Amino acid sequence: MKVGFIGLGIMGAPMCGHLIAAGHELFVHTRSKPPAEIAAKAITCPDAATVAQSVDVVILMLPDTPDVAKVLFGERGVAAGLSQGKVVVDMSSISPMETKEFAKKIEALGCDYVDAPVSGGEVGAKAASLTIMCGGKESAFERVKPLFEKMGKNITLVGGVGDGQTTKVANQIIVALNIAAVGEALVFASKAGADPAKVRQALMGGFAASRILEVHGERMIKRTFNPGFRIGLHQKDLSLALAGARTLGVALPQTAGAAQLMQAVAANGGAELDHSALVKALELMAGHVVTPDA
Repeated sequence: MKVGFIGLGIMGAPMCGHLIAAGHELFVHTRSKPPAEIAAKAITCPDAATVAQSVDVVILMLPDTPDVAKVLFGERGVAAGLSQGKVVVDMSSISPMETKEFAKKIEALGCDYVDAPVSGGEVGAKAASLTIMCGGKESAFERVKPLFEKMGKNITLVGGVGDGQTTKVANQIIVALNIAAVGEALVFASKAGADPAKVRQALMGGFAASRILEVHGERMIKRTFNPGFRIGLHQKDLSLALAGARTLGVALPQTAGAAQLMQAVAANGGAELDHSALVKALELMAGHVVTPDA
């Protein structure tokens, strides 16, 4: 299949690499130079419109809603290069409400639109083990599912356009609250005088066990906050959750609290740290670091 890939960042580059390795012909565009390993095997295009003109399926992997809007509908954007029967797949994590508006415009051009945000971070992107949450017509989903299978493992068509993004927002709410819970537990245990590493080990054998406790709990203990998924990006996702909640008339008090903890970390220079660094806000309030000697 001829596939376009726009956005070759930490996530996009390895995802694109898997498609190339599977034998697809890739046409790529990114704000900076494509990584050397991609440039050597893909066709680099000068703009998004050229990508869309050249392929059957266009995939976007971009940071935020305004970035997607610009790439789709800006000057020499994807929409300018589309012709009837093509598929646009947005794998970014953006506003569910805006996604529905984007889809209407793309569908008016005779094309299909699938929103397919992912979970799994850089590790999942490199391992092709991403969870992919999809919204769109079943026929369009089935057409692009073989591409998803080269990038991820748990692939679900949740419902119509926008439902993939809604699922991703729900995912980010759960992840943020779990990070906050693990952070509070480890700060409490450490300040009470217990060894946080052994507390974590004990909890991993009980009902409190989780991937967050396993992976992010270890990060908190070992102080390894180099990003897999940055505080700044998770702030964006929680902002989407809270904005959506206002529109829907839903209260998300715990989500708002987690967002404020991340804001406290960002305000103290930690926006580029891994989101497990949320614990730093809790440590500041407690006047105690989980592992003082680390």
